[in-house]
Amino acid sequence: MSSGPGPEPGPGPGIRPGTGTEPPIDLPFLPGCGIKDPTRTSFHRPQTLDFKNGYAFSRLPREGVGGETLFANQLSQDELDDLCTKGSTLTYGQVKRPAPSRFTPAFVAYDKKVLKFDAYFMEEVPISADEHYRIRQVGLYYYLEDDSMCIIEPKVKNSGLLQGKLMRRHRVPKNEHGDYYHWKDLNLGIDLPMYGRTYRLVNCDSFTKVFLESQGILVNPPEELVSDPYIEQRRTPVQKPIVPTGPDPFRQFLTYDTKVLRFYAIWDDTNCAFGDHHPCIIHYFLADDTVEVREVHKKNDGRDPFPVLMRRQRLPKIFGDKNKNFPSCVLEITDHEVQEWYSPKDFAIGKTVTLLGRTFLIYDCDKFTRDFYREKYGITDFQPVDVNKKPLEKAPQVIPPYNGFGIPEDSLQNCLSLFPKPPRKDIIKMLENNLKVLRYQVALESPVPEDKNRRFILSYFLSDDTISIYEPPVKNSGIPGGKYLKRTKVTKPGSTPENPIYYEASDFTIGSTIEVFGHRFIITDADEYVLNYLERNAESFPAATVQSIRDHFLPRKVVVETASSGISKKDLDDLIVEVQKELKLQAPFNTKQFHEAFHHFDREGSGFLDKARFLNICDRFNVPTSTILLKKLIDCCSCDEDKVNYREFLLAFPSDLFPEAEGQDQQLNSQLT
Repeated sequence: MSSGPGPEPGPGPGIRPGTGTEPPIDLPFLPGCGIKDPTRTSFHRPQTLDFKNGYAFSRLPREGVGGETLFANQLSQDELDDLCTKGSTLTYGQVKRPAPSRFTPAFVAYDKKVLKFDAYFMEEVPISADEHYRIRQVGLYYYLEDDSMCIIEPKVKNSGLLQGKLMRRHRVPKNEHGDYYHWKDLNLGIDLPMYGRTYRLVNCDSFTKVFLESQGILVNPPEELVSDPYIEQRRTPVQKPIVPTGPDPFRQFLTYDTKVLRFYAIWDDTNCAFGDHHPCIIHYFLADDTVEVREVHKKNDGRDPFPVLMRRQRLPKIFGDKNKNFPSCVLEITDHEVQEWYSPKDFAIGKTVTLLGRTFLIYDCDKFTRDFYREKYGITDFQPVDVNKKPLEKAPQVIPPYNGFGIPEDSLQNCLSLFPKPPRKDIIKMLENNLKVLRYQVALESPVPEDKNRRFILSYFLSDDTISIYEPPVKNSGIPGGKYLKRTKVTKPGSTPENPIYYEASDFTIGSTIEVFGHRFIITDADEYVLNYLERNAESFPAATVQSIRDHFLPRKVVVETASSGISKKDLDDLIVEVQKELKLQAPFNTKQFHEAFHHFDREGSGFLDKARFLNICDRFNVPTSTILLKKLIDCCSCDEDKVNYREFLLAFPSDLFPEAEGQDQQLNSQLT
């Protein structure tokens, strides 16, 4: 064999020439297949024998010839991590690993968790001369539960664009290889192409930022959201061009077209028959200086529903000198006949204008009119004028004096209402005092001699404090008697119609004077029910009133007690029955006149008469009974030697004992009349 130098050893197996870290190249170790590295200068072998704690040991080489790294003799990162975790296993034994955590699916862990980014994209506008591109601001939403995305653009009113949800929720493809966008691909300050549009992510909410940082993603600083340049241009105030002075109808039309001044006015037509205040609206058209007046109609206002009161036209303000022979009534008015037309300076709040013979008071205007006058004429006072009708002052009601008819309360209702209502009554008082009447005997106080012997029955009704007066008829007196005063309330002397004071039950005492509509009556007697009622309700009446009635009835009680002590009640009743039996056997006897005669002579109403007068009355009427029975009855009714209780005596002669006798007397009296 040749002893010449052989081929230089090439790099070791698995070593790429030029570097010691390249991955291995599988080439056969044959002549001509080796790769010579011209940069290699070191060819020493690594040391594999070593001493540790006095003991010799061998170790695997970590470096090859020339210091090249040997990957086959090194441990991987997983093996190194496993050795770190098993460091204590050699000493303490195998470590018990904890049970794996419960599996939670992604759609549960990330339910309702959404990453929200603020973005914008640029859209070309090829059909507009004012803008070449448009910036549209959108919101990008990434749903963590299923890695879907959607894009929503906030709606802008009157934008003319189809806004809202620009891209429905779904998984968005990332490239042509079938990859989809993941939340790891999202960050601030990046461009995100999707379906032909490039979205620039400029900002995100706090949840999105915290989530990305928790996953180890460094969130870029936020950027400013770009606005649309055309919208910014529209927001800048436009400088108004300076219009040269001078009448230019065409320029005026172009400048003030569709701009109308609106005034609210009142047309006062009250001077005419059936006139009224008509609310109107005056329109002044700035485009051609014409005026239109419209009447404001209300529901059920009774007027014809014509909307236009004056059609749109130019209204003359001052006429020039007209020829007397010029037929102005049939020809239209031209600029030659008019010296001045109405202009905006002639209209103002609180001003009165005369349009074609009608006078209008302007009391308010709209907002555009205020801005126009503030900008053009410098007027700042636009205080509206109050044109509401003020309510008429109510004249004080004067109550006429009382005319004497009826009670004052009832007469007052005719002054308060067209349909008077009866005065209110005290229902509780009426129910408690129903059918309770106090009766008094009164005498008329009059200078006429014929009125001195007249007697009246005054009835006071406790239910409503009314008074009625009745005069018992007396034959051959010349006075028919009967109802003297119907039931009504009677005022006291000195009371006024505005504050009437009526008689009450406490005002009636024996001997007191009652004035009834100009007539004066003196109370001479009272019913026994009056005494009983006053004694039962003594706390409701003055002591003087109760004592007056008691003093009046005191002598009568004494006489009754004296009369009743002479004979027993049974003997008196038997005697009365025997007298009535004998009377029925005799001719008819007018017992009613017999009763009236005794009551007539008993002027005090005590129920007792002198014995002489008593016998005189019996002789006059010729009582048809035996003298013995009549004498026994008189003795039983006698109180003493001078007095006779005629009321007990008349019990034997009831008024309804001979009704036919009363009818005969009435027939006889009618014939005599």
